[in-house]
Amino acid sequence: MPSFDIQIGPTRGRHRRRTFRMSPCENCHAGCCRAFAVPLTGADILRIERGLNLSFWDFACRWADPVGQIAQQYAPHFYFDDEPGTPFVIALMHRVSEVFPETTCCRFLTEGVPNETQPLGQSHCGIYDIRPAACRVFPTKFNATGELALIQDIPDRTREGDNAIYDLCSRQWEPSDLDPVQPLHDLIIARYEMQFFHQLAEQWNQEPRPWEIFPDFLRLIYSQRLMRESATTVPTHSAATPDLTQSPDDAPTVLSFPDVERQSRAA
Repeated sequence: MPSFDIQIGPTRGRHRRRTFRMSPCENCHAGCCRAFAVPLTGADILRIERGLNLSFWDFACRWADPVGQIAQQYAPHFYFDDEPGTPFVIALMHRVSEVFPETTCCRFLTEGVPNETQPLGQSHCGIYDIRPAACRVFPTKFNATGELALIQDIPDRTREGDNAIYDLCSRQWEPSDLDPVQPLHDLIIARYEMQFFHQLAEQWNQEPRPWEIFPDFLRLIYSQRLMRESATTVPTHSAATPDLTQSPDDAPTVLSFPDVERQSRAA
């Protein structure tokens, strides 16, 4: 595995050196972008809509998740009036792979063509700068106290079958593969935004509406997250003032549930 040294500063007259190895993402066929359904937050959705000038229906979908395999105690479940007994996760769409048509991959994956040295090709994220929070934090998570970023052990594969295109990382990640600051920032934002999305889901699920109006509901809620201080009294643990020590059960308060159908008809 290629590596390089970097001088990181003097220590008592001597220089400490740290070795960085090539990231597992280098020359990768993007098995994670093929094997996983990526949960979205409302912030992810709005960022992608605006960044790419796309409609919600161009990239987002609802994935049935009866056993919680997609949510993984991270994303909320939503219920809709056409299937009131089915829990769904809002996630990025998958499409049929253009290179391996017997498989699927993320809607935004840019696929490379296989060659002699890379039989599965070299693929990469097509929206890397505005990728969802769930992708940004991979492969890290908070420790129990929320003070450290832990690198998770990555399984060889998460999908059944023997198709190598769904193989995950070529090796386990190490601390030297990641910037020591950015993962904590990404985890904090991901946790905060997903807590807000959980509160949003709780309000939606009190009275499940049609899937077709979900994007309108989402935009109405998020349009009310920014307002003048004089217009409202903001609670200490509101969405505008996050307390990063709070647990998911103490998530930020979402604004009152709007009558989406009424407002849509009036528009």
